[in-house]
Amino acid sequence: MNTARAAQSSGTDAGSAGPVLLAHDWLTGVRGGERVLEDLSRAFPEAPIFTLVHRAGSTTPWLESRTIRTSFIQRLPRAAAWYRYSLPLMPLAVESMRLPPARLLISTSHCAIKGIRPAAGTPHLCYCFTPMRYAWGFYREYFGRSLARRVLLGPLLAYLRAWDRARASRVDRFVAISQTVARRIRQHYGRDCSVVYPGVDIDYFTPDEPDRPDNYHLIVSALAPYKNLKLAIRAFNRLGQRLLIVGTGTEAEQLRRIAGPTIEFCGRRTDDEVRELYRRCRALVFPGIEDFGLTPVEVQACGRPVIAFDRGGVTESVSHGTTGILFEEPTVACLVAAIQEAERVRWEPAVIRASVTRFSRPRFRAEFSRQMQELAPGLQLPEAEAR
Repeated sequence: MNTARAAQSSGTDAGSAGPVLLAHDWLTGVRGGERVLEDLSRAFPEAPIFTLVHRAGSTTPWLESRTIRTSFIQRLPRAAAWYRYSLPLMPLAVESMRLPPARLLISTSHCAIKGIRPAAGTPHLCYCFTPMRYAWGFYREYFGRSLARRVLLGPLLAYLRAWDRARASRVDRFVAISQTVARRIRQHYGRDCSVVYPGVDIDYFTPDEPDRPDNYHLIVSALAPYKNLKLAIRAFNRLGQRLLIVGTGTEAEQLRRIAGPTIEFCGRRTDDEVRELYRRCRALVFPGIEDFGLTPVEVQACGRPVIAFDRGGVTESVSHGTTGILFEEPTVACLVAAIQEAERVRWEPAVIRASVTRFSRPRFRAEFSRQMQELAPGLQLPEAEAR
């Protein structure tokens, strides 16, 4: 892995920057947001990345080799491991960061970084994964359902919502990753926005030849509360069927405690290993409400179906009965019925794959470039880049 050129410079000016600056909430792992950030960083390799906190070695080799500038949260004890507990400090940390002038600032955000203050004259495009997830839509999943905790957290969440709504005015153009997120932006910020779906490398994620699924279902996900993985584990415990779970996260130990003998935790896997698991699975299981969902698109590009909860961004990529099964209620009984229904369908890998070609990287680059050029004429993403 390359050594990061990480400048742990709490709130300092980055000096003379190139035409583009990038900002991302935090760099502590590799999920869909970091894949999007890497695509943008490869397009503008000299662009520094401003972020609240960075855990060295936790992202891709490419991102680790970039110039990464962090906030004062980086200097707090065990910041990289406990950064979520610094949520009350994130508005102050974002406000304290100083950016140099540039032709364009691009933030990729699901939390607070969209509130960063660009230098005078620098337009700000936010590629929004969702409005602040902790404050607006998933606080019960993250903070629990107890009355005492809700009472204690109420003032903090009200403050975060007010700050987030006010700082959204610093964004010149919102671009949402899905229609689901566009509706949230209109609801919470009162802002209109365009939708540009993230790009998936459909030339890399391809079906196996011949199509020979193995005897397992698959989850590829962060092990986080809002992913609702407990539902899937309980369903497969009831069925007694094999379920492989790829990923790491804060909920790992809790999930292991409730998992039966047919549930296997695979930890982090390479892209090649994940692609092979996609190709061989009976179906990808996707039980949470997601902003868009890159993994359902990737597995469909490999010709395999998706079993997903019928809410959120996944409904924009999965067609019930043709490329997957969408279940109506987040209950064990409903998910079990969906798994059994999927077993009765004769899936057509070529049809499934054809349904997601509209999410290709060339399409993303063309559409995102049009959004950029509205703010910074002449700037665009390259037509192609190496994986």
